[in-house]
Amino acid sequence: MRCGLTLPKSGNDRFLGGMVRLGMLPGYGLILLVTCLIPTKIVAAAKDPPLRLDQAVAIAIDVNPQVRGARYRWESAEHQIVQNYTPADPQFSYLNSDSWRGFLYGSALHNLTVTQSLQFPGKGLLQGRVAERNAEIARLTYLASVRDVRAQVETAYYQLQLDLALQDLIAENVENLQRVLKVTEIAYTANLATQGDVINAKFALEADQEQLRQQAVTVANDKTALNILLARKPEEPVEVERHFDLGGFESSLDQVIERAASNRQEILEAALAQKNQDTALTLARLEYAPDYTLLFGFDHYLIAPFAPALTHTQDWNFGIGFNLPLFFWAKNEDIKRAGRDLAAAHEDLNAIRLQTAGQVTTLYRQILRARQAALLYRDTLVPLARQAFEVMLIAYQTGKTDFTTLISTFRQLSDARSTYLQDVNQFLAEKVALEQAAGGSLQ
Repeated sequence: MRCGLTLPKSGNDRFLGGMVRLGMLPGYGLILLVTCLIPTKIVAAAKDPPLRLDQAVAIAIDVNPQVRGARYRWESAEHQIVQNYTPADPQFSYLNSDSWRGFLYGSALHNLTVTQSLQFPGKGLLQGRVAERNAEIARLTYLASVRDVRAQVETAYYQLQLDLALQDLIAENVENLQRVLKVTEIAYTANLATQGDVINAKFALEADQEQLRQQAVTVANDKTALNILLARKPEEPVEVERHFDLGGFESSLDQVIERAASNRQEILEAALAQKNQDTALTLARLEYAPDYTLLFGFDHYLIAPFAPALTHTQDWNFGIGFNLPLFFWAKNEDIKRAGRDLAAAHEDLNAIRLQTAGQVTTLYRQILRARQAALLYRDTLVPLARQAFEVMLIAYQTGKTDFTTLISTFRQLSDARSTYLQDVNQFLAEKVALEQAAGGSLQ
């Protein structure tokens, strides 16, 4: 704390008091009242750091219902494997026979029987392997959901970045048009330009200001879309990093195609489906092999004359049964159907491999072209267009060029920056599509 008439040195310092004055206090006469100066620094409210792309992806994967549902289905499929390896439950039966004195009273025979149904050896093993592959397919479906949600978040994130950049572009256009309007008004005052130049400059300024207001709504909608993917409230504030990642790929086209062929979830699922169809064909052929039923029984004769011998009132039973493939012609149709399903699964696998290779090749070429164009506009054409606008602005003030040339140069700068953003948009969108086609991030 300090006292006196010290003036603030900067606009950030505010002083409470700071005034020396004469005053009268009862009983003390004239005294000098000094107000002390207490500097208070106005500190800007700390803002949350921008949300990084990897943070947004991690949040979405954690809370997205589509991903969570796919994970639960995967876990459900894993719990179905043991049941396919386990035979059917045995059947236990109890018989109380010939109760001539009443219900369960005075019976002549007690019988205990256990029946166990068994498949032909090998069927259960094949069915268990099918269940394991189905669980693996469910896991790949879960990974595909993670991949797709990641792509949705990346798309929303990039869209917000692009619209923010477009908002900055329009804001700069408004600023440049204000400069144009100012020089036209000065030129008109000096009889170096017509009133039409001033009117046209005002019209262009008002149009871009309206475009800026509309762009603010677009940015707000982009933030809402990103918040929804992150399971947040639509109006919750969210900030993203403003710089664009225009880095290229370290992998060659052949490496990306190979990665996609070995990692894309749909290809792996189709390969597992083909194996399942091959197993289904084997199981269809095993329909000729009989399934078994084993029976074990115990009899206790309470009336000795009913027993096989008077001195042996207890005996044991054993039985075996199996099905007969009498309707073999129907089973032949099952085998033919399974064979066609296997051939279809094989063709499906080949088709998705070819489609993936073609899609990856096309996207890879387009990404390289879009990146080259974006870098050209960012590093060469936009700076040249900005330089040309500044030169024409000075030339117009000196009367060396007309308003049409000036406004055309301004539009050239605006179009160059807009084209740069379009190329960036194409690069980022096709990068997301390529990662989807390759089954995951290429970094």
